[in-house]
Amino acid sequence: MTLTPRDEARRLDSPPLQGRGRGWGVSANAIAGLHGHARTMRSNPTEPEKRLWAHLSRSQLGGFKFRRQATIGRVIADFLCPATGLIIEVDGDTHIDAEADARRDAMLESLGYRVVRVSNTDVMRNIEGVLQHLLTTLQAMPLRRAPHPNPSPEGEGLSGPVSC
Repeated sequence: MTLTPRDEARRLDSPPLQGRGRGWGVSANAIAGLHGHARTMRSNPTEPEKRLWAHLSRSQLGGFKFRRQATIGRVIADFLCPATGLIIEVDGDTHIDAEADARRDAMLESLGYRVVRVSNTDVMRNIEGVLQHLLTTLQAMPLRRAPHPNPSPEGEGLSGPVSC
């Protein structure tokens, strides 16, 4: 029986090759569990998340693409704009631990993300104001440079031709 690379990584309890390596410190089983939990959360969004997603999906907000329930390390972000690194968290009654939210935000910011929190009430009662704030924030942020999906080995091609 031949295992896929992902199944082999789960068997060895190491992260699969996803451009993250071991730097995230999350095992393949934990990654699989997070992805499953994120999938469940995408299937059962809250009403404010549905309402905000209706305006963020299909690049409707200034042409910026968003992902719902994106996994980043050990965290699941409500909405992520990969081009800028903006994370939008829609906070309701379950976000009562401000210290835990601050630690989570600090961890995400140390990874190069910016976190904007909006309340359920704002999304439900003032969606236009929320969208304007998000668009202003997105436009002020620099675009992130994504690594090439197939980097050259040993850094070849970075400094021009090498003479022997």
